[in-house]
Amino acid sequence: MKRRTRVSRLRRAVRAVWAYVRRAPGAYVWLAVLFVTTVALHHMSPEFEQEFLRQRSTNIHELSRHPVRVLVASAMWIDGGHWVPYVVLYSVFHAQAERWLGTARWLAVCAAAHVLATLISEGALAVAVEDGLAPRSAVTTLDVGVSYALAGVAAVLVYRIGSPWRYGYLVALLVFYGVPLMAAPTFTDFGHLASVLIGLGCYPLVRGRAGMRGPKGRGGSDGWRPAVSSRR
Repeated sequence: MKRRTRVSRLRRAVRAVWAYVRRAPGAYVWLAVLFVTTVALHHMSPEFEQEFLRQRSTNIHELSRHPVRVLVASAMWIDGGHWVPYVVLYSVFHAQAERWLGTARWLAVCAAAHVLATLISEGALAVAVEDGLAPRSAVTTLDVGVSYALAGVAAVLVYRIGSPWRYGYLVALLVFYGVPLMAAPTFTDFGHLASVLIGLGCYPLVRGRAGMRGPKGRGGSDGWRPAVSSRR
């Protein structure tokens, strides 16, 4: 009897997990791609890995030669090879955003944050190189990963959270990404903060989605309603 109960609970848990994954196909397909590429990296020598990633990096040199290719390719690799933490991050942020916005709008936020933050941060680095504030070697620096898209999606979720919690969440985001920029700024830190601002700027994409209200007088005093998705 106890064994049947455990099996039943396990089946319910599996069905619940599958239902969650099924409603965020884009996030979990992307996560699966990252798993494959991470496994591939673990089979490369350190020297080959660095050169391999550099050719798929959104550094100044590669952006000037193959902008579209590297902007896409750089989002398919994780520098450092630790995949498991991204399972949590994708489930908490990407999956929630996709379930709320739908795949197309979620992907638009990801693309905007990844592409625009990359161009902004690399543009700032190019200016620093020209002004002698950064070494010439910085034009071929390694710059791959999914953190810009993640920061942008985390920011757009501000509009998903009801008051007053959204203000605390927003402050936490700004502190998390702003403190490193003030302490010891790098072009990556600058890109992360830019990603957050881009995500916040994606409000037109989320306006009217379930979990939000219209202006005051059409459903509430603060423009929000309980965060319950209409997508099934």
